[in-house]
Parts: sequence; structure tokens; C-alpha cells
Amino acid sequence: HDGSLADGFEIVTHPMTLEYHESQMPWTGICSKARKLGYYSHQTDTCGLHIHVNRDSLGDTNTQQEAVIGRIIYLVERYWNELLIFSRRTEYQLTRWACRYGYKDQPKEMLEHVKKGRSSRYTCVNLTNEETIEFRIFKGTLKSNTIIATLQLVNHLCSVAYFLSDEEARSLSWSRFVASADGNELIRYLKERRLYLNDPVETEEEA
Repeated sequence: HDGSLADGFEIVTHPMTLEYHESQMPWTGICSKARKLGYYSHQTDTCGLHIHVNRDSLGDTNTQQEAVIGRIIYLVERYWNELLIFSRRTEYQLTRWACRYGYKDQPKEMLEHVKKGRSSRYTCVNLTNEETIEFRIFKGTLKSNTIIATLQLVNHLCSVAYFLSDEEARSLSWSRFVASADGNELIRYLKERRLYLNDPVETEEEA
């Protein structure tokens, strides 16, 4: 057991690209086997799906990386209500395991606010690791499509923060953010959660 597990185990992957997750990592088989063995993930109170992103993928210099990280945190705070739905967690669970920092009107202000605040890993975007930033807001799942959709969302969020300026990020609505998203699994998941341009589809049960 660890801090959140009394009867179960945690799956930790080696570093890999999104493309490898999508085409090579046998998530469908892993999830199917776990369900057949009687394990649960979404249908518990503790399991999370944590995603690490290399800091060096966010810029060549520390200054560039920090600017992108500031925009990432800004967008997470700005889209908090939508991401809460996406995450499948409750507000209480997020407060306990992945609390928010508090919204500021500028990405630079967000980063300064984070630096002045508490240094804890139990935040929505954990910055306490030297080599990575960690997204902690998502609930665990044994549904392989949801795993891929979540990875695609994080990839899209980081890409947007990387390529847009602070002012462009500030003017980006959720509808425009998801309209530019890529990935079949992500688009379907957004529709299932009523988060994609009011175009819902039938929801499949999480495991």
C-alpha cells in the first residue's frame, strides 16, 4: 500500500511519446485483463490518472519553459469547470489530491502566484519535480479510450500553451480550444461529456 492504496497496485509507464501510447502501448489488453481480474479504477474513491510532461519539451531555455508553464496553469484555472467535468472527479477529490491554485488574469501572474504559494505535489499541475510537470486532476480508469483521450487533451493543452502568446491564451474560449483539438478518442470523449460544441454522443460506462 501507499498513501492512497490499501488493496491494489499502481501502473507506472516508462517515458514515451503520445504516438507510442496511441499505436504501440497495449492499453486495451491491460485494461481488459485488469477488469477480468476484478480490479477497479474509476469506480473507487482514490485512483487517479497522473500524466507527466517533460519540462524540456516546453522550451529550450528555463525562461521559455516557465512562460509555457505559466500559460498551462492559466488555462487549467480558466477552464476549471470544464476540466472538472472531463476529470470525472468531484470538487472534494480535487481539493484533496489536486487542488487549484486560484485564478489570476495573466499567465505571468499565475506563475508568480504559484511560486509564492505552497510547494506541494497535491496540486492540479504539480511543479515540484525537477524534470517534469505533472497533471493530477484526472480520475483513474480501466477504459483504454479514456486513457488515450486524456493523454490527447494534455498534449493539446501543452501545444496551445507552447504556440500561443499570453494575450492569445487569454482570449481563447473553451469552445475554440476544443474546436482545434485533435484525436478521435479525445473528440468522442468530449462529446460524451457534453464538452464539445453541444454535440453529445452516448456515454460508455467507465471502469
